Amino acid sequence: MADNDQFRIRIGGTGNNAGFVELATADDATEPIYVRQYTGIFTTLTRTATLLDASGNTSFPGAVSSAGLTVTGTTTLQQTAEVTTISATAATGTIQFDVLTQGVLYYTSNASANWTLNVRGSSGTSLNTVMSTGQSLTIVFMVTNGATPYYQTALNIDSVAVTPKWQGSTAPGAGNASAIDVYALTIIKTGSAAFTVLESQTQFK
Repeated sequence: MADNDQFRIRIGGTGNNAGFVELATADDATEPIYVRQYTGIFTTLTRTATLLDASGNTSFPGAVSSAGLTVTGTTTLQQTAEVTTISATAATGTIQFDVLTQGVLYYTSNASANWTLNVRGSSGTSLNTVMSTGQSLTIVFMVTNGATPYYQTALNIDSVAVTPKWQGSTAPGAGNASAIDVYALTIIKTGSAAFTVLESQTQFK
């Protein structure tokens, strides 16, 4: 881009195009044009972006929006960091796992009773709404046990009982004393409010 290049900035629009912002080179049609468009006002803000490489070619086959990142095709990542909630809580009763809050939930206080795990989007959003048929997600629940161990006895999704398929074909009948038990769940949505769950319990000590 030459030093004397000028830019045009256009802000405005009406109806469905209200609130857009456009930034582009004003005098050289051969150079990449970068556009960021914002639609709506605050509460319904969405963002779409066209990303170009140094030659002006599309290098990113996907879309960015307020709902998240969608990428098509094979993607190579160097590293990802999952959100982990660390809570000084003792496992007991019904435990709410909100996938819109974290991918890993770690209870650091000794469990005080067996529990039921309920997986949902959030307190106001069902997992059925979050996921589309044909999608899967993996979550991890880490439970600290003391000298008297406890374990997960039931699984719910959106407060509806689901029977997971356990690694090794047998559901655990106990927890592990003085250890951290890690419950890993891969949840596959097979239809409306229909899920297949693959689960494992692994002892770390």
